[in-house]
Amino acid sequence: MAQRSQKSPREVADELRSRIRSGELRPGQRMPTQARLAYEFGVERGAVRQALRILQSERLLTNVSKGSPATVAPDLGSALTGPGAPPLPTMVALAPRVAAAFAAPHVEIDALCLTSVSFNLALAEPLRQIHAGRLKPAKVDVRILLPSRDIDLAFPIPVDPSTDGRVQRRWLSQRNAQGQVLQHNLHALRATHGIDVKVTFRALPFTPPVKLYLLNNTEALFAYYTLTKREEEIDHEHLVMYDAEGTQSMLFAFEQGAGLRDTTFVEQSHLWFNALWETISSELTLSS
Repeated sequence: MAQRSQKSPREVADELRSRIRSGELRPGQRMPTQARLAYEFGVERGAVRQALRILQSERLLTNVSKGSPATVAPDLGSALTGPGAPPLPTMVALAPRVAAAFAAPHVEIDALCLTSVSFNLALAEPLRQIHAGRLKPAKVDVRILLPSRDIDLAFPIPVDPSTDGRVQRRWLSQRNAQGQVLQHNLHALRATHGIDVKVTFRALPFTPPVKLYLLNNTEALFAYYTLTKREEEIDHEHLVMYDAEGTQSMLFAFEQGAGLRDTTFVEQSHLWFNALWETISSELTLSS
């Protein structure tokens, strides 16, 4: 008889969570039976039950018992954005929180990041809901701090320091393109829905080692840029660089009123952002 794998309940939970996040397991869908999951992962049913309870504690599953199969939570948005939600990759966690912010009559979002790729991806959902008539804020104010084109970036940088400036030029092109798309999509709401929109960019004299999103003065979302060595083709040449995949950075959420720790973090984050905005940042032009 083949040796059963030694997957832990946490590893089983991680795999099932990944399927829920990706949409492979949809909201309201019944999970496979515990027996089937035990067979698939090569573990005992007890390990499966522990994995399901982990996901239930994260509000990703309901109806977890020894009887009928569990069910994927019908409102995953709440599971991903509530005060008890666990840290999740930016790609997963940011969009539902930004969409929730757009339910306010006056949307105020501040962002400090490297290129605004993640923010652009997150904006797709509230923009879709606005165009579908499910959301209609009266006013949208967005402020974004990005690294200046005039600095030597800490990252992304080539591993070989003798390489020319192609890595920085690629970053600058991406920064400008993402900013222009973001600006266009938000400004278009004026013409299509009569929403008062203001989008402002300013340049930082340093490379931010973290990303920060402040939503409606009530929520702060914080993530570290974790550097890795990777290879990318630029101008038909494969260059090895140190870079961070911001969409995969784990996003930690802090909410005003969710306790002294959270409230203080939100307040201090606003003070920090405003200080940067009003002191050492400079005008930013989205051009090469």
